[in-house]
Amino acid sequence: MFYFLCKRILHGRLAVTASQSHKVLCVSKNDPSSLSSSLLGVSASLTLRCISSSSKKQSFTVSYLKKKCGLSSESALTAAKYVQFKTSDRADTVIAFFKNHGFSEPQITRLIKRRPVVLVSDVETTLLPKLEFFRSKGISSPDLVKILSDNPTILGSSLEKQIIPSFNCLSNFLSEEKIIDAVKRYPRLLSYDLNAVLLPNINLLLDNGVPECNIVTTLHSLPSTLMRGPIQFKDMVDGAKDMGFIPSRPMFMVALFAMSSMSKSTWKKKFEVFKKFGWSEKEAFEAFRRYPTFVRVSEDKFMAVMDFLVNKMGFQSLLIAKRPRILMMSLDKKIVPRGLYAQDLLSKGLIRHVNLQALLETSDDLFVEKFVNRFKAEASELLKLYQEKLNHSKNWKIG
Repeated sequence: MFYFLCKRILHGRLAVTASQSHKVLCVSKNDPSSLSSSLLGVSASLTLRCISSSSKKQSFTVSYLKKKCGLSSESALTAAKYVQFKTSDRADTVIAFFKNHGFSEPQITRLIKRRPVVLVSDVETTLLPKLEFFRSKGISSPDLVKILSDNPTILGSSLEKQIIPSFNCLSNFLSEEKIIDAVKRYPRLLSYDLNAVLLPNINLLLDNGVPECNIVTTLHSLPSTLMRGPIQFKDMVDGAKDMGFIPSRPMFMVALFAMSSMSKSTWKKKFEVFKKFGWSEKEAFEAFRRYPTFVRVSEDKFMAVMDFLVNKMGFQSLLIAKRPRILMMSLDKKIVPRGLYAQDLLSKGLIRHVNLQALLETSDDLFVEKFVNRFKAEASELLKLYQEKLNHSKNWKIG
């Protein structure tokens, strides 16, 4: 700023040129202190002008984001921290581009909320080539729209330096069709430096005896598992081995998937929740070995299922630790209606006890066969009763 202001120094006095629209300030050699106040005055004037201009630009941007893009006031203010514009010409062009390529208004809103700078993108040189590339690989328009609205950072990635190299790297392991499946499951996949993340992790797994077919299957169906920094990934591999998982078996990769889905602090917090229902650390780890993905259940869901099965149905807490897959089941579509129905059968004296496996780990057809049709005299009435439990459980609340 001061270099810009002090452009000319003259003998005997100093002249300051701010711009053609500002006065030339003269400072006498007998009163050098006047230079400071004069410069401060010009600087303050310029600052106020900049603030005023920026404020107007932000106000216009916020208004546009709310009215044209469907963002809330809070989201618009947040987005305006990352993008501002004086006119809507380019933003209008971007929005029209997305609409013409099959994006719905809610999807456009979602995309802009996540990546507001897309509004100042050049449609012809930045956006269109990426859509054309993905379509050339066989991604359908509906799938492409979902991928981009779920992960709009792809639109900010270089086609030549990021997207194409990532696609080529994945082609060493997967067919184009399976790459598309993997990207649909995990849209961030193409945003990684795969040479720095994926390849070292694959080599580590191979060194530990994981069959290549298991690695490829995981990359296709659970790609997020492999997208961890090499140091963190090594910790996960070592941890899975310490818990007794054998690298050569498929369950090893399932364990890594479960572990990769949460931070260490979340992991510890979940195990504290398990202890609230009487599980020891050993029993919790045993449950994890039986069915690793059960740890992905939210704490609220875990507490609700355990509350119903233990406190209302009377099952032993450790029995559920031995059948952790139950915790992944729908509370309102399976656990509650079947549980309440079984209680009615007990109250009617039609059954003497309830087997947890038979109650919850059977298909709908087999459940009806075992718990409805076997009671021929009451079958019609019981089927109606079971249907009532299904309907009532939709609004089930754990007290």
